[in-house]
Amino acid sequence: MQLKYNRKQSIGSTLIKTIIKLFFVFLLIIIGIFLIEKVDFPSPEKKYDIDITNEIKKL
Repeated sequence: MQLKYNRKQSIGSTLIKTIIKLFFVFLLIIIGIFLIEKVDFPSPEKKYDIDITNEIKKL
């Protein structure tokens, strides 16, 4: 029976893996922002014109 030799990962390799993961997350966020900007959300068609001069005079 052979025993498996489990080496500990070096700090550099785990750091590189973490940086790569953060880069991909950052890239996905950037792509998401650009895709959301492409979507044309409907804007309200009716413009509200509220007269508040009477409210100001009461104060």
